[in-house]
Amino acid sequence: MNDTAHLPPFPDRLSVDPRSPYYNEAIFQHDVGIKLNDRVRTEVEEYCISEGWIKIPAGKALDRKGNPLMTKVKGKVEPFYR
Repeated sequence: MNDTAHLPPFPDRLSVDPRSPYYNEAIFQHDVGIKLNDRVRTEVEEYCISEGWIKIPAGKALDRKGNPLMTKVKGKVEPFYR
């Protein structure tokens, strides 16, 4: 059974990139999911709850450093633990 008493609360903004200032190691020790407009999204790289957006990769395109290009999608963002 999932015990939510010991899980850290979600910040307003979170990124999966360890180089980002919005990266939080304690949260990624657990399985995290993101809902955008009541649809579960699996490809989310970064989100912001207060501004209502997520960043997802834009196809197979890469920037000059080899990182995927990101697209911002707006809507109601809801992070959750699986």
